[in-house]
Amino acid sequence: MAVVPSPQGPPVTEAWNRPVTRKTIGYVSVIAFLAWVASVYDYTLFGTLLPVLADEFGWSASQSTLVNTWATVGVFVVSIVVGPLLDKMGRKKALIVLMVGGALASGMTGLAAGAASVVLIRAVTGLSLSEEVVNSVYLNEMFKKVRNRGFLYSLVQSGWPVGALLSAGITALILAHVGWRWSFVVAALFTVPVILFALRLPESPTFLAIKEVKRRQAEGDLDGARRLAAEHQVLELVDGHMSGGLRDVLAPGLRRHTVSLSLAWLTNWMGIQVFSVLGTTVLVGAKGVSFESALLVLVLSNIAGFAGYLFHGWVGDRIGRKLTIALGWTIGGIVSILMLVLPTGQGLTIALYALTLFFLNGPYAAMLFYMGESFPAHVRGTGANVAHVMAPLGGIAGSALLSVLLGAGISMTVAAVSAGSVFMLVSGLLMIGTNTTNRYGQQKEAAT
Repeated sequence: MAVVPSPQGPPVTEAWNRPVTRKTIGYVSVIAFLAWVASVYDYTLFGTLLPVLADEFGWSASQSTLVNTWATVGVFVVSIVVGPLLDKMGRKKALIVLMVGGALASGMTGLAAGAASVVLIRAVTGLSLSEEVVNSVYLNEMFKKVRNRGFLYSLVQSGWPVGALLSAGITALILAHVGWRWSFVVAALFTVPVILFALRLPESPTFLAIKEVKRRQAEGDLDGARRLAAEHQVLELVDGHMSGGLRDVLAPGLRRHTVSLSLAWLTNWMGIQVFSVLGTTVLVGAKGVSFESALLVLVLSNIAGFAGYLFHGWVGDRIGRKLTIALGWTIGGIVSILMLVLPTGQGLTIALYALTLFFLNGPYAAMLFYMGESFPAHVRGTGANVAHVMAPLGGIAGSALLSVLLGAGISMTVAAVSAGSVFMLVSGLLMIGTNTTNRYGQQKEAAT
């Protein structure tokens, strides 16, 4: 391990070669988990409370989903900046910036005065939603020496159902007492202590190494740059003549993977938008569930969603993350159709909705870690973000298609199948075109 002299004592390890201890792994995992919980709390809170906002502002069901569509357009625009930010600013600083932006947007939602202000404010939540891109890149680099790292990442990514669970549960408890505006303020306050703890996070050794390689290249130390690049597996920086930008992730070697992964994100997020973000609206309209009962269904179903994250993270380490994602989304699409078209009572509706979230949300435990390992280190942030920005586009498409179908007089059942379930099935098929990373049994190679 390389060291540099210290004028005040014994040699100190260079920043990019400092060992990542178990204590560090634990701290990083907890903070990344809490940051994601806070982000999802706010993001799903908007979808959960959309029927309440619609009542106050006098929106019809199709108008409320249209407002959500335009808000998601704003989320997409804001999300575009995250990839370059991540590769230039660093993993830690990017995470903090995104959390601060998300907290501000959440609190300001309580000041909304109508459709236009809702759209503008909610657009800024594209920052906090993009935290999962930071997590996928940052934790992939921090977990390099961790055995069963896919399962460990699933614990972090399970912040989605936990955040959604808190959103539905706390809303059910406080909405009648504080109203929807203060509910968003509560979501913002949840983020503040997490930001303070995030200030103590270490930067990724891989990112620090990339910066040092570029510095040595700029100073003409090409041999030193090459040695460090080889040590940290970023030789593309010195051998591939790559800039680390968008052109690299669309180069012939990565083009099919990038396009397939991006389209998989887009189509699956049409399902996410319909069944997760707008879950209360769909349950009320398609299954005749009351809003209060829909909140209860969301709470129970997100418990199943949490189990789905752990299950898919564990399976991904064993049969491969790509196969795990494809199978999960395909099964989820089938279950969602059964939930919508069968004449179910409340018990069976809850069970099938829970299974839908189990197979719809759960595979993201494998997906987010898969993205981090499927792109070379120097374009890891850009590549992951190119795919991830398809999420708000899928949200736009899903919400818009649902709005159009409802506006045309089509029932919520048929509209939800057409705008959500069908595209969930398509997303599973699109994963066939992506790169295979960890095959069966390959994760047993965990670092010594």
